[in-house]
Amino acid sequence: MLLSTPILALAALAPVAHAQAPQAAPPSQTVPQPPAPAVEPAGPTTATAKPLDILFEELKRERDPEKAKGIASQVIAEMNDSGSATVNLLMQWSEDAIKEKKNAAALDFLDRVTLLDPAFTEGWNRRATLHYTMGDQRKAMADIAEVLKREPRHFGALAGLAGILTEAGDDDMALKAWERYLNVYPADREAQEAVSKLSEKIAGNRT
Repeated sequence: MLLSTPILALAALAPVAHAQAPQAAPPSQTVPQPPAPAVEPAGPTTATAKPLDILFEELKRERDPEKAKGIASQVIAEMNDSGSATVNLLMQWSEDAIKEKKNAAALDFLDRVTLLDPAFTEGWNRRATLHYTMGDQRKAMADIAEVLKREPRHFGALAGLAGILTEAGDDDMALKAWERYLNVYPADREAQEAVSKLSEKIAGNRT
């Protein structure tokens, strides 16, 4: 069954030009208020942190799958750090709530993240994943579109988009998503296999 809102897939696939806080557990009964942004430490500077652009360039050039995995892990670590103690703490609380299957609380934390720092792609990405696990593909797709609008090289969001489109039966759009994924992360064997299978399936349907 195709998604009722294919425009979300088109929006997500549209081409776009282009530091971890201490862990704390939220109270069990009430939703905690985040600490005041005024006390946040400064985020890492380009002198002390490897820029994402360099990491993405290395990922695109690397052809060894194992070495590429290591670079991809660095990309993920870099993207997971908002540079804000408040946002990082809310992200940690959302992760804890998800593990405890407290999805409503997790959504509340992630809503705050997207409001406090809309430029932080991981807030949108994690909320997309949560919406998907809760069975709301429409909202998941909308959040994926927000991720890719801000960071079109976000291979995690591209993989999520491809998976949703495949489940929806939209093989052509799923293939486009996987091809964009491989343009960012060409050494990923699972993505290569997904592209091969989808290409064969589409070709078979046209004969």
